[in-house]
Amino acid sequence: MSAKENVKIICKNRKAGYNFHIEDSFEAGIALIGSEVKSLRQGKANLSDSYAKILKGELFLVDANIAPYDQANRQNHNPLRERKLLLHKSEIKKLIGKVAEKGFSLIPLKLYFKNGKVKVELALAKGKRAYDKREAIRKKDERRELERLIKFRQR
Repeated sequence: MSAKENVKIICKNRKAGYNFHIEDSFEAGIALIGSEVKSLRQGKANLSDSYAKILKGELFLVDANIAPYDQANRQNHNPLRERKLLLHKSEIKKLIGKVAEKGFSLIPLKLYFKNGKVKVELALAKGKRAYDKREAIRKKDERRELERLIKFRQR
């Protein structure tokens, strides 16, 4: 990202790195209504159980929770509605080929404002098995213990 770009992260999907091997990531726009944008400006979003799916050549974000905006009484939105993701047709065709391969999923990593527009960072990911998750936890614990020992020796 260049120096002129103004980026403000709204929320991250913290489970994504633990549950998936991330192969590739890319940026997509998202079609929202006014109350959703105002709610996002307040930081009220959750991507933990969300994913993207392809329907009829279009990409949709499913199960992303954007909380209702407090001041939008009657014109409020459904917090779990499917939202259209905006990508070029050629990028969607590439994704269709990749997702058709065994085990690949489209997972949102983060939601952010970039120059006043809401963007989603999507990842092409493969699900981890239980032993992969245990291995990641073991490596994390070893690294933490090593850092603790180094810190103790420096005293």
